[in-house]
Amino acid sequence: MHIKRLYSYLIKSYLGTFIATFLVCLFIVLMQFLWKYVDEMVGKGLSISVLAEFFFYAALSLVSMALPLAILLSSLITFGNLGEKLELLAMKAAGISLFRIMRPYIIFISIISVGAFFYSNMTMPKIQTKLWTLLYSMRQKSPEVEIPEGSFYQGIDGYHIYVREKEKETKLLKDIMIYDFSNGFDNSVVLAADSGRLRMASDKNSLLLSLYSGESFENLKNQNHSSKNVPYRRETYSYKEILIEFDANFNKVDESIMSNRYLGKDLNELTTAMDSMAYHRDSMNLAYYAVYKNHFFDRGLLSTPSIYTTDTVKNYTVYNLDKILSKHPHSVQIEMINRAENQINRMQMDLPFIHSVVEGDDRRIHRFDIERHRKFTLSLACLIFFFIGAPLGAIIRKGGLGFPVVISVILFIIYYIIDNAGYKMAREGVWFVWEGIWLSSFILFPLGMFLTYMAATDRTLNITTITSFLKRCIKPKKNKKNLNIQTTND
Repeated sequence: MHIKRLYSYLIKSYLGTFIATFLVCLFIVLMQFLWKYVDEMVGKGLSISVLAEFFFYAALSLVSMALPLAILLSSLITFGNLGEKLELLAMKAAGISLFRIMRPYIIFISIISVGAFFYSNMTMPKIQTKLWTLLYSMRQKSPEVEIPEGSFYQGIDGYHIYVREKEKETKLLKDIMIYDFSNGFDNSVVLAADSGRLRMASDKNSLLLSLYSGESFENLKNQNHSSKNVPYRRETYSYKEILIEFDANFNKVDESIMSNRYLGKDLNELTTAMDSMAYHRDSMNLAYYAVYKNHFFDRGLLSTPSIYTTDTVKNYTVYNLDKILSKHPHSVQIEMINRAENQINRMQMDLPFIHSVVEGDDRRIHRFDIERHRKFTLSLACLIFFFIGAPLGAIIRKGGLGFPVVISVILFIIYYIIDNAGYKMAREGVWFVWEGIWLSSFILFPLGMFLTYMAATDRTLNITTITSFLKRCIKPKKNKKNLNIQTTND
């Protein structure tokens, strides 16, 4: 009964800290993500609903980064508070071991880890599809027209607009010069006006530019076919309206564009896609191999006895080029040699293309395989960070948001650097995918086991303790029986 009350108290003390730290970590990584894509949002006149949808999906997609950091920080703070208030010492004095104290936390983190796997496998593909579709739509959105003073504005395709001065109250543009290249550079139109106004049409698919007291110069090269002299037309006007195509609406693209991307697939779909790509790559290799075999081995026109012998090509018939050529006249021999030379030149030109196609398939397979392994790394990272944060908090016995935050940030930065380095190695094919993706787990798992051992044996964390532990792990044990036998033989 007392143990159940103790476990209930421990879970309640941890749950509030975990929720608070998770929200703080999620907010921090969300701000970093939004700062990265701020150029896609600013100056495009996006509505509040579109921005709110983007923030929502971005926050959900960053759970995989915020969750391990929140577990590390909350475990460190919780066990630091227990140690600082001597509650951890009182429980140990009552005969409750550290592993028994950690039992409710381990069960809770295990449930979170299992949930993190299903979230990463089932929910994350849908979130990533909606997020990147929305981001692509935002990139396609035309920016708001904000013409600066004293410089050419090129935000409208096919137009360069210069305005010397703008009146903020009346929105009147003064001393306007427009270069219209919408019909090509050779058919350009130049317009100059004393003043004008620019406004959006009611359908938001075009801009209406009203010009006052100006002139226009139009190149008529496309209307002239005989004379070398290019005519042009000059027009003087007191008022002129120009309609410029400009789509200011936000048009969301279809989510099907993400159907073949690795971000929008679950574990089974990733495995199926990898098998299909591997089959396509192997089929292409076999097809080109059959072509080369037909040209190089069966015909024998490009082979000589000094190049292809029975020792190196055992499964193919090797022809003697001299005997083949001696049966034909000299002119035919020259024709055969020229034809063979042309064939090998064509194949040499095909090799870079074949290499690029196969290399592209390998790169795509690596990306899909990386995403497949990442479905599991989040769950393991949650467990590892708990076994780092909880014993470390019990050792340092410092709670609050001071020292634990510093330690958590340092450890997470180390984890992020190692994980990012392993990801790049796996993506470029330098390492096997499982080596690169699981590198951070391989490195931090022993650290968690070491800290758990230190906390369970009530040892302080210092250089002497660390070096003695490493020596105990690395130094081999001496075999007394073998030593006695060696002494007897001497």
